[in-house]
Amino acid sequence: MAPQAADLAPGDAWAAGLDWDDIVLHRVRSPQHPRFALGYELLWRQFGAQHEMEQRAVIESRLGWQPSRPVGGCALLYEMLVLERAGAVVAVRDHSAIVPLDVPGARVVVHLSHALVVPAARGTGLGAWLRALPLELARACAAQAGVPADHVTLVAEMEPYEPASTERVARLRVYGRAGFRCIDPDAVRYQQPDFRTPDAIDASALAPLPLTLVVRRVGAEHEETVSGAEVRCIVHALYTMYGAHQRARDMAPLWPRIAALPADGERVRLLACVS
Repeated sequence: MAPQAADLAPGDAWAAGLDWDDIVLHRVRSPQHPRFALGYELLWRQFGAQHEMEQRAVIESRLGWQPSRPVGGCALLYEMLVLERAGAVVAVRDHSAIVPLDVPGARVVVHLSHALVVPAARGTGLGAWLRALPLELARACAAQAGVPADHVTLVAEMEPYEPASTERVARLRVYGRAGFRCIDPDAVRYQQPDFRTPDAIDASALAPLPLTLVVRRVGAEHEETVSGAEVRCIVHALYTMYGAHQRARDMAPLWPRIAALPADGERVRLLACVS
């Protein structure tokens, strides 16, 4: 059965015509799934060397999350998607759904971790679907936590806009055309935790990575600002997700950064991904 075309971002609606008849979608939600090892290996090859992906033990632990057992006030659920055509992998992505249970009416946050489409399958619409398929996980996580999933925000952490970097500009342009916007990086100086192993961190120094938050507020893609309260909720959700596996001392410098974010009643600009 084809996924729901209504989940596609506004700028990705053209991908609704993708023929799913010969595509097998594996939703990996257990380390024992027969596609887990292959999916992880493919993502690690692409992102591991740049310290842009967590160690396998961390991912295996995330696959053990149960929304009925909240972590830090949040229901968590993780999955990896492995898409195959004619027995060959054509795309892989992973993501986490985060439901802030302590904030009444908060939007469900879906952290978009990594996405990979093999070169031969690019331009077919698979990339667009990789930005939409995580919405199903948001609904599943909310349902298992016993709360509605009426409002969902997809969040990607991306390197800041740099005109000289063709790769960065291309990635941001694709997300921008789809309907994603950048949370004003001058107002929100976000940092991702250091993904290196504890031994590597201890042998040098802790090095959180400055990144830009790129969001699709589903159903509200046209809005040009977001409240400080919503931004704080997003960052708190991401740090709760990371804090489930990072050492407390490695997260310690990050938590105070939430207090420096815009106040709840302030409005924060949502900017075009590429100026």
